[in-house]
Amino acid sequence: MENNNVPTAQRTSRAQRRIARRTTAAAAVLVLAALGVAPAAAQQPAGAPAAAHSATAHGRGTLLGITPVADLDRADVARFLASGGMDTGTVRHGLRAYRLTYRTVTPQGAPTTATGLLALPKGGPHRLDLVSDTHGTMAHRDYAPSVGEDFGRFAPYLHASAGRAVAAPDYLGLGKGPGRHPYMDTKSAVTASVDMLRASRTAARRLNRPLTGDVYAGGFSQGGQVAMALGRALDKGVDRNFRLRALAPVSGPYDIENAETPALFDGRVNDTSAVFYMSYYLTAQSRLHPLYKDTSEAFRKPYADVVDDLFDTHHTEEEIIPALPATLKELLTDDYYRRLQHLTGGLLEAARAQDGNCAWKPDVPVRLYSSSGDTDVPIANARNCAADLAVRGVDAPVVDQGPADHNTTYMKSGPQIVRWFDAVAARH
Repeated sequence: MENNNVPTAQRTSRAQRRIARRTTAAAAVLVLAALGVAPAAAQQPAGAPAAAHSATAHGRGTLLGITPVADLDRADVARFLASGGMDTGTVRHGLRAYRLTYRTVTPQGAPTTATGLLALPKGGPHRLDLVSDTHGTMAHRDYAPSVGEDFGRFAPYLHASAGRAVAAPDYLGLGKGPGRHPYMDTKSAVTASVDMLRASRTAARRLNRPLTGDVYAGGFSQGGQVAMALGRALDKGVDRNFRLRALAPVSGPYDIENAETPALFDGRVNDTSAVFYMSYYLTAQSRLHPLYKDTSEAFRKPYADVVDDLFDTHHTEEEIIPALPATLKELLTDDYYRRLQHLTGGLLEAARAQDGNCAWKPDVPVRLYSSSGDTDVPIANARNCAADLAVRGVDAPVVDQGPADHNTTYMKSGPQIVRWFDAVAARH
């Protein structure tokens, strides 16, 4: 579920310290300053009349602002992707990227705002197909794709440089959106993602690069789960302006109840990641489901007194990880440790609220990317997802990247996905 982004430019050393602490950290970081690109600061007002889709509840998807954040030529993009060890053979264009601010809703359905990154290729067809890219776990809001140029930008830059528009939502409570991030709440991540597609449609038209309406959905880690759920929503016609064409999530925790949670306790997930994920998950989900009345029911002292504040979206991993213990046994009370191994009540409710997004029959081709070496989101998640799809007559191959760790799994999978999207598009 991890994406491990570094907040901004001059923090490469911080990223290196985080890599030393967590086996899941990004392989490399190339910052905006190193590319010699200065993001524009001025935000442009929306101005024009809202599109037809803004008639939905609370004006969902209404574009509120466009802020330029990057302008890279082809060589800049290639250098950035190569810094992470990524194959740059699909890089055909430079790109321009923008932070979009738009209307959406909270998990409770109340109106709010969110931000996300829209990346457009320099060149290619005038009307662009759209890739929806949903990112993985981020603790600090400035790691989000529309703010920090780090791991969260690899996928958007990869797909945009191949000639497609990319909509990469920050989700609620990350980037420049208000409030706390409802981590692993798939439902609200999907509403924010759908509304990001709507805002992107408006923004692309204003930027004179209109969209075709064809959507290729992908995502990594937490975002792999979101991509599956978003694909399902698009397939069911959540917005008539968008047509799902292909679905290629990477290392998603598709089965929290039967794959991911057991792996936290049997050694398939490394201890550092297990502690980080479980702390983030419990504190976020406790605001949505009846997990506990007080943190002391779940967390041992002294962690019960600090854990909720650590995940307020203003703490970095460098601050969070040293403040937590080395193992789940040290983090959790004995009772809660046992309860998490046999989910009931609110814990089971929370897990099942996120699970089940592979239990449908897509009308588009699906590939699931993972790796047998992943100790953050074990490959059992992808295999269980493929089995759910197979029961419904869908052949969704699991592409195993072998001994690759979590983030390397995406670095290997991303260019393969671009080429597969190209092949799918050629058939339409």
